[in-house]
Amino acid sequence: MKFTKPYRLKDFKFSLLISVLALTCLGIMVIGSAKQSVQGRQIIGLVIGLIALAVVSMIDYVWILNLQWILYGLTIAMLLAVRFFGRDVNGATRWIDFGFTTFQPSELAKILLVLFFAKYIMNHEDEITKPVTIIKAVLLMAVPCFLIYKQPDLSTTISIVLVFCVMMYVGGLGYKFIGIFLLITVPAAVILLSLIVHSDIDILQGYQETRILAWLQPEKYSSDEAYQQNNSIMAIGSGRLTGKGLNNNTTTSVKNGNFILEPQTDFIFAIVGEELGFVGCCIVIGLLLLIVIQCMRIGMRAPDTGGRIICCGVAAQIGIQSFINISVATGLFPNTGIPLPFVSYGMSSLVSMFIGIGLVLNVGLQQKKYK
Repeated sequence: MKFTKPYRLKDFKFSLLISVLALTCLGIMVIGSAKQSVQGRQIIGLVIGLIALAVVSMIDYVWILNLQWILYGLTIAMLLAVRFFGRDVNGATRWIDFGFTTFQPSELAKILLVLFFAKYIMNHEDEITKPVTIIKAVLLMAVPCFLIYKQPDLSTTISIVLVFCVMMYVGGLGYKFIGIFLLITVPAAVILLSLIVHSDIDILQGYQETRILAWLQPEKYSSDEAYQQNNSIMAIGSGRLTGKGLNNNTTTSVKNGNFILEPQTDFIFAIVGEELGFVGCCIVIGLLLLIVIQCMRIGMRAPDTGGRIICCGVAAQIGIQSFINISVATGLFPNTGIPLPFVSYGMSSLVSMFIGIGLVLNVGLQQKKYK
């Protein structure tokens, strides 16, 4: 099988590419306002991402899916490399230092796992509801999730698990299994929160428990663990309708007053809210929603199950990550670090997301034709 096919330019989904570029360029401007010194690196990430997107969009996704076990092995190898040779930053070992740059394998793992399970679900489409198929899939997912969780990176682990559930559902897992999953996880989450608040049992790591307590009792932890989240909420509210403007130098700004550490990454939405206001927040959320919808529309016209799962997996990853990031910035979720797709600073995240979009664009080039 050839790794590429003859494509027609008119089938290329330029609307999706334009939406992604518009959001990324907006993100670069906000990053420059939050921390000017890293804006250049994000621009380099955009250039690398565009090259990766162009290359991947021309490679037949069916050919890529046939490499499923190589992709899975590469994912495990990268995560093991982080565990043994990773660079420690603020108590977390999530990066591999190459000297001239750092690389976060868990970001690329999100896309590689979408590819692996797209092929897995495609191969087991007729038996997707069988317990042995589900258990095997869960075990295969558990290995990379465990390695990511031990970095520690709970937020990425949660997002990958949720994307996995979405892909299994799209692949044919019925409402019955989704209902059972919710019946187990919702009470478990309630019990977990109760144990954290009312007992001394060590269930999560210390900082994770403290963040949950700070979310439940923000006034009690207002000077430490809840400090950034409280300031993020105030910053978003202070932007009002149109914001204070990009690159503003007021001392009360959330970035200038050191009210948020590293505002260009996990709390980038606070900068959007403060400097671009409600209008800017709506534009960012609208573009993210538009990208997710376009990915899903392409998936609906995919020529096979594998293509449909790829599109839905990438859409779910973008949607779930965005929801978690914005929920943290607005106080709906406990503080946890996860980038806002195409907006937060981070070359690994940006390039990986562009690779995901490239895969979706290739599926779009091979979509079914309706008369």
